[in-house]
Amino acid sequence: MGNYSSALPQLEESSIYLTDGGLETVLIFRDGIDLPEFAACDLLRTREGTASLRKYFDEMAGVATAKGIGFLIDTATWRANPDWTSKLGYSTDKFESINRKAVELALAVRAAWEQTGVPMPISGVVGPRGDGYRPDRLQSVDEARDYHSAQISVFAETGAVDFVTAVTMNYPNEATGVALAAHNAGLPVVISFTVETNGRLATGESLEQAISFVDDATDSYPAYYMVNCAHPTHLAEDLSSGEPWTRRVRGYRANASSQSHAELDEAEELDDGNPEELGGQFRVLRDQLPNLNVLGGCCGTDKRHLEAIAAAVA
Repeated sequence: MGNYSSALPQLEESSIYLTDGGLETVLIFRDGIDLPEFAACDLLRTREGTASLRKYFDEMAGVATAKGIGFLIDTATWRANPDWTSKLGYSTDKFESINRKAVELALAVRAAWEQTGVPMPISGVVGPRGDGYRPDRLQSVDEARDYHSAQISVFAETGAVDFVTAVTMNYPNEATGVALAAHNAGLPVVISFTVETNGRLATGESLEQAISFVDDATDSYPAYYMVNCAHPTHLAEDLSSGEPWTRRVRGYRANASSQSHAELDEAEELDDGNPEELGGQFRVLRDQLPNLNVLGGCCGTDKRHLEAIAAAVA
C-alpha cells in the first residue's frame, strides 16, 4: 500500500486539499500538444511527453505548497483503461506499462513537492469505459467491476497508489463497479460523478440518487464522493436541501465554463471563464456542503484558477 492508504488525510476534520486542474485542456489549448483520443497517458510513451506532464503537475503542486495545504496527485490515467488504450494501439503489456509509468510520475512529483504538514496522497485515476459526457456504453455493475479490475489491479500491484478515484462517472452502475473492483483490490475509492446543467447525471438520476445507489450496493464503501467536469452553478438546486447525503460529498472539480457538455464538446476555442469568480463560487459551495474540502479544476482550468480557489478558501 501507499503511504496514506490506511488513513486518507483528506478525511481529517478542517483539512483542505487541492487537486490539479484541466490536464487535457491545458496540454491541448495552452501547450499545443496533440492528444489522440484525448488521452494524456499517451505522452508517457516518450521522454518529451513525460516532461510535459511533469511540468504540468509541478505547476499544480507548487500552488498547494505555496499555500501550505495538501495536494492530491492524480495519475494521468483517465483514458488508460483497456478499451481506450486499445484504440491507441496498445497491447496488454503496454496497457500495464503505461499505468505503471503514470504512478512513477506521480511518485516523482510527490518526492519533489511534499513537505511536513503538506501531505500529497497519490490517486489512481479511473475514467469511464465510454465517453465522459455521454453514457454511450451502459454496463451492468458486474460488467463494470470486471472491466475496471484490470487497471485497478495494476495500481494495487505498484504498492504506491493510496486510493482510486473514479472520475467523470455518468451513471451509477459503472461507479458501483469501480467501487467493488477497488474493494477487491484492497484500495480505498472515491467516486466522482459528472452532472448536466440541471444537476442530474446524463442518465437522469439526481446526485442524491446516484450516491444512494452506490452506497446501497457497496455497503457505503467509497470514502467520499465528488463532482467533476461541471460548473458550480450546475448544482445550485441539488444543494438546497441540506439533507444527510450532502455530507458524503467532499470534493468538487469545476469546469471553468458554465456551458453544457454538448456545447463544450462542439467548441473550437477554450472557454476559460473567470478564475476569481470561480474562487468565489467555491466559497459558496463550501457553505452549502458541510464536508467539502477537496477542491480543484477540470476542463478549461489552469494554474490561475487553482490559485484563485486556494486564495478564496484556504
